[in-house]
Amino acid sequence: MTTETAPLIRLTKLELKGFKTFRELVFEPRALNVLIGANGVGKSNFISFFRLMSWAMASSGNLQLEIARKGGASRFLHDGPQVTPRIEVGLTFETEKGRNEYTACLEHAAGDTLIFANEQFRFTRNQDGPASPWKRLGSGHRESGLISLGDQGNRTAQTIRVLIQRCIVAQFHNTSQTSRMLDKWSINDNRYLKEDGGNLAPVLLRLQNDEPLAYRRIVDTIRLIAPFFSDFELIPAHNTLLLAWRETGSDVVFDASQASDGMLRTMALVTLLGQPEKDLPSILILDEPELGLHPYGVGVIGSMIKRASKYVQVLIATQSVTLLDQFAPEDVVVVERPMHSPPGAPPVRAGREATMRRLDPASLATWLEEYSLGDLWLKNLLGARPSR
Repeated sequence: MTTETAPLIRLTKLELKGFKTFRELVFEPRALNVLIGANGVGKSNFISFFRLMSWAMASSGNLQLEIARKGGASRFLHDGPQVTPRIEVGLTFETEKGRNEYTACLEHAAGDTLIFANEQFRFTRNQDGPASPWKRLGSGHRESGLISLGDQGNRTAQTIRVLIQRCIVAQFHNTSQTSRMLDKWSINDNRYLKEDGGNLAPVLLRLQNDEPLAYRRIVDTIRLIAPFFSDFELIPAHNTLLLAWRETGSDVVFDASQASDGMLRTMALVTLLGQPEKDLPSILILDEPELGLHPYGVGVIGSMIKRASKYVQVLIATQSVTLLDQFAPEDVVVVERPMHSPPGAPPVRAGREATMRRLDPASLATWLEEYSLGDLWLKNLLGARPSR
């Protein structure tokens, strides 16, 4: 087994202004970040920022396509363009070689879209001392200049584009008849598990053939959550593969259309978190991974998330007391939309602006001698509860 180590790629700072419920945010993620909060405070908005950025960096045209899909730029701007005419982004990634920085300003434009008013990036080696000068990409373009510049061979642009693109938001909520997990999939599309788990069967087949220890770990973990599960049935037909499995004590082969919602999500989550460290995304983001899982299964997934955070940076948003109990206070970030500013803090517009704060373990030490984090959340001692 790989020796435990800190993630080699780390998002060390995120600056975000004017995006949905976030008027102004400066956040410094750690290796493990567990977001809790009431409904509607901004957890999903925070995660949707990473989904938007990752998608925008995948291919030219994706940014404008996503803006149109979501109903226009007004849906992304904090309280609309009359209040907030622009979104400002700053990302800092630390790698073994040095610090990669990217900033952008997206202005509201005619047709209810966004265009780049400014975009720049730079890389500073660890031993270089002062920060390198910014490489400016100009203004007026509709898609990120990193894409075209990277395609022309600029290594720094390529690297930063990939770093942003590899901030993967994995969400396996769709288990309906439209879920891609229910479809046949090409066996050749198996290198990385897709964000919605669509190519789950080909990935499992690759692991079965090339990574047998990881594959057995995945199967054994699924059995912990679903003891009736025996093994996957991964037999390609005409270069495609359909997700199927057998159950203990039966010779019947079941396919994905016969699985419960919780069973499909369990298979996808356990495969994602149980694969070899080299196959995990650089930064893994999970939105409510507990959805549809039995409390025992939630605990198992929590343990796997903690293990993964030793190799890659992890951000999760959860509403689950059971999942929260798997983590330490210093891992937890409270997302709120306060009605009043705390003493000494900048003023906020009551209930309109999302804030994020990390729990202080020292202030909770006495309480945690008798109660779990989940207990303290239910007692409203952490915040992250509906309030007026």
